[in-house]
Amino acid sequence: MIIETRFHGPEGSGNGGYTAGLLAAHLTADTVTVTLRKPPPLDTGLRVSPADDHGLGVWLWHDDVLVAEALAGAIVVPPVPPVPLEVATEAAEKFRAHEHHPFPGCFVCGPDREPGDGLRLEPGRVGEDTVAAPWTPAEVPSPAVMWAALDCPGGWSFDIVGRPSVLGTMTAQVVDVPEAGEPCVVMGLARTREGRKMHAATAMYGADGRLLGRSEQIWIEVDPRLFGG
Repeated sequence: MIIETRFHGPEGSGNGGYTAGLLAAHLTADTVTVTLRKPPPLDTGLRVSPADDHGLGVWLWHDDVLVAEALAGAIVVPPVPPVPLEVATEAAEKFRAHEHHPFPGCFVCGPDREPGDGLRLEPGRVGEDTVAAPWTPAEVPSPAVMWAALDCPGGWSFDIVGRPSVLGTMTAQVVDVPEAGEPCVVMGLARTREGRKMHAATAMYGADGRLLGRSEQIWIEVDPRLFGG
C-alpha cells in the first residue's frame, strides 16, 4: 500500500481519513474502525498484514513500525442531520475568514491546494457545535476519497485554529457515492472534549438528501511546535 504525496494532511504524512479509507478497503465489513498509531509516511511501500485468523482486521506496517490498524466496527448513534446546501455554502465564507490554518496544504481542507488537486472543503460554523461544507466532486469519488471527505469536518467542529489536532481513530460507513458534479453537503459535529482528546462525528448527504456516508471520530490535539506553531 502506498500513500501518494498528493494525499497528505500535515506536511510529510498522509491525510488521516484517506489513509484510513485505503486500509479499510482491505476488509469486507460495511463499517470499519481505523486507529492511526503513527504519522503515515508518503510515497513509501507499506505492508498490510492480517491482524487475526478470522479476517476481521488488518495491520499497516512501515518496516517494523505499526502505523495503523483496521477492524470491523459499528455505529449505533443517529447520523449528524444535514443543513440545506445554501446554508453550507454561506458557512464556507466563515471558514475562508480564518487567518490561520494548521495544515494549509491538507488534501481535504487545505486552502493552499489548487482546485482539482485537493478537495478544498471549507467547513464553516452553522451551530454552536456544528459545521457544514458544500462539496461537488468533479468525478465519482473512490471509497478512500469518501473517507477523506468525511475526515476534516470533524476536526473543524472544534476550534482548531492555532491548536493543531490530528485524527486518532475513525469509524466510518460509506453507504453510497455521489455522481460526478453532484452538489453534496458534509457535516461535522463536536460531541465531547476530554483534555486533548475530542470526540466528533461527520456525515455526507447527496443532492437529494440521501445519506452517502458517516463517521465517528477521535481527534488528538498536538503540540503546535511540531508544525511550526
